[in-house]
Order: sequence, then structure tokens, then C-alpha cells
Amino acid sequence: MKKIDYYGNKNIIGRRLETLRKEKGLSQEQLAAKMQTMNVNIDQQMISRIERNLRIVTDYELACFCRVLGVTEKSMLEEFYKNLEQND
Repeated sequence: MKKIDYYGNKNIIGRRLETLRKEKGLSQEQLAAKMQTMNVNIDQQMISRIERNLRIVTDYELACFCRVLGVTEKSMLEEFYKNLEQND
């Protein structure tokens, strides 16, 4: 099976997700519950793995995280975009 990663990362939003979640005063469990109301099958352990860069994030999970946290996809990906600009 082919490994899926980007420069050794399983995802590019883990740190930003953790920062935004904490800014909103949400625990991982509370975030998971909000995601589940959007029909996303995710639990606290999965969110922990995403934040620790041990799990990939699907496109629909990204969209739902953004909606739950009240941010745009561009905002969620801002660290990624900054790194791209620095490497140009």
C-alpha cells in the first residue's frame, strides 16, 4: 500500500486545527460531537490523531471543520500557503 503524505506529514491542518479549536474553547470531544451533527463519523481520538499529524484529513472533513470553527478554508490552510510562498 502506498503511503500518503506531504513532506512527511499526514495532513497540513493539524496545528492550525488545534489552535482554532482552543481559541473557540472547545475540547476535542466537543469538536467531535459538533462534527458528528454534520454526519461526519469522527471521534475524539481521531481529532487527537489529526492534531498530532498522525491521520489524513478528507476534503469533506476539512470543509466541516471550517464550518464548525467559523473559518474559511483559506484561513485553515494559512500555514501551508505561507510555507509555499517561502519556498518559491
